[in-house]
Amino acid sequence: MDEFRIEPTKSTPFIHLEPSKNRIMISGESYPENPAKFFEPIWSKIEAYLALQKDNAVEVNIELVYFNSSSSKALMNFFEMLEASSQSGQNIAVNWWYKRENESAFEAGEEFKEDVPALTFNLRPLD
Repeated sequence: MDEFRIEPTKSTPFIHLEPSKNRIMISGESYPENPAKFFEPIWSKIEAYLALQKDNAVEVNIELVYFNSSSSKALMNFFEMLEASSQSGQNIAVNWWYKRENESAFEAGEEFKEDVPALTFNLRPLD
């Protein structure tokens, strides 16, 4: 599978799938007008990528400064997909990066972590 990047806009995050490093990065802000329309094709690409990576560990790094409730639902769909892959035996680790002073980002990470208990979900403070 080829690498793909989606450059950030004012309302959408940077997304980078690096198959050569088995790494996915999502960062920036997320409040697109139609999150399902924006994220679903991306999640489909990532799901196809994961299907090819059954024997490789995959690292997902997320560093969102801000996201709205609609993006939160899209992220939950993503985490549930990752959790299903993890339950099938795939080694997936999610690193949720947050600034220490951003309490809401930390709390959102905690909530996501609780909602996907079968997924390795690490809360990582940025210094």
